[in-house]
Amino acid sequence: MNLFLYVVTVLIWGTTWIAIKWQLGVVPAPVSIACRFWLAAIVLFALLKIMRRPLWPPRAAWRFLAAQGLALFCVNFLCFYYAESVVPSGLVAVVFSTAPLLNSLNGRLVMGRPLQPTAIVGAVLGLAGIVCLSLQQMAGHLGDHAAWLGLAVAFAGTMCFSAGNLLSSRMQSMGLHPIVTNSWAMLIGASVLTLGSLAAGLPFALDTDARYLGALVYLAVPGSVIGFTAYLMLVGRIGPERAAYCTVLFPFVALAVSTVFEGYRWSALAVFGLVLVVAGNLVAFGVTKRFSVRRTHAA
Repeated sequence: MNLFLYVVTVLIWGTTWIAIKWQLGVVPAPVSIACRFWLAAIVLFALLKIMRRPLWPPRAAWRFLAAQGLALFCVNFLCFYYAESVVPSGLVAVVFSTAPLLNSLNGRLVMGRPLQPTAIVGAVLGLAGIVCLSLQQMAGHLGDHAAWLGLAVAFAGTMCFSAGNLLSSRMQSMGLHPIVTNSWAMLIGASVLTLGSLAAGLPFALDTDARYLGALVYLAVPGSVIGFTAYLMLVGRIGPERAAYCTVLFPFVALAVSTVFEGYRWSALAVFGLVLVVAGNLVAFGVTKRFSVRRTHAA
């Protein structure tokens, strides 16, 4: 089950980068994000009704829901939409792939979780691999002040993503299923974004272009309903440190999609980066350790 959730998360979220890019332009980013989570929340509440699950979380969970809604379904996406508008997606992916390290460190600082050496080593290997994969896109942008600001904003978004992970883990320890918490947290995030957009005088009108609308539906249903539910279930099952490692694989899927839609060309360095990413996965999930133990027993 863990492998299935992992693969689903990687495949779905690895393809949302191109959908986000297709939304940039005509419609203000806060409006696009708000519509995405309004639609996702409606679908999730309908699923809860069909599944006959309790809708109302306990009173003790509401502060966590509010924090998760702001961190994971509001500020996080505002940061990444802005970063994508000024920084090549490869650079943004490099920053986002620090999520496993941030989850390990924040879990230790905030929740007192023990540090997992394999998760940290695996994350470092994966981050090095992502740098190799993205080096073509990084070239020529490191001296750009706007790019550095975009990277800082992307890091802030990754911190919000990490905070949302820990909040979900906390609520799952209270017995709340991610479908329930995601429904309310997305509703909170969408409401804040809507009120903020209206207060800022942003036009609340969608682009009627088929590509924009298709991207909106894809981001709302597979990207949010399925992707966040699968990922946060994984957080509850194996912990935020190891679950976040799938973020390291997102850029590989994104580059595969970019190969088809944007003509991305693979280099020897990019292939080496892919090898590092795979090695990091094996280390993070203890596969190399289990293999070593089996060889020792066999001897």
